[in-house]
Amino acid sequence: MKLIQILPFARTLLETAITPGDIAVDATLGNGHDTLFLAKLVGEYGHVYGFDIQEEAVINSRKRLEEQDLLSQVTFFNKGHEHISNCLPNEQHGKVTAAIFNLGYLPGGDKSIVTKPDTTISAIEQLLSIMKPEGIIVLVIYHGHPEGAIERDRLMEFVQSIDQKKAHVLQYRYLNQANHPPFIIAIEKR
Repeated sequence: MKLIQILPFARTLLETAITPGDIAVDATLGNGHDTLFLAKLVGEYGHVYGFDIQEEAVINSRKRLEEQDLLSQVTFFNKGHEHISNCLPNEQHGKVTAAIFNLGYLPGGDKSIVTKPDTTISAIEQLLSIMKPEGIIVLVIYHGHPEGAIERDRLMEFVQSIDQKKAHVLQYRYLNQANHPPFIIAIEKR
């Protein structure tokens, strides 16, 4: 297959936005895979801020980063991503170059704990206000469960309403796959 799959495409977008020394946000830690990827991209002089409401996600992510000796490049918050602008130090505002969200539930965790459209939209709005121009927000939307479909619909309505003078919004998805495959919304601040 020549087309880039969904998760590799998300990483390609992050690679285009991040250079060593940059500031990045993992808005949904999960099991730390994206956090590790971001830490490698920002390098020893950059920093990643990671958020998750589940302590299990923070523990799993911390362990993954520790195993790779990259723990010093990440600050973890056992809080929802709607607290991004309050948690990032003021001196980092205006310096964030990329953020990623994997929406839905923690893989292997409690499926009743899911991301919510109101907090996700709040986090996107905050990021757009504290990111550098050309900073990229990547949303991987998992909508194959009832709450995911609700979040998808609210997010689609929201991102389509973003003023094109403030950001470019891209949708990347497969149209003919069964079982509600995940898709990407990428938002580039202007």
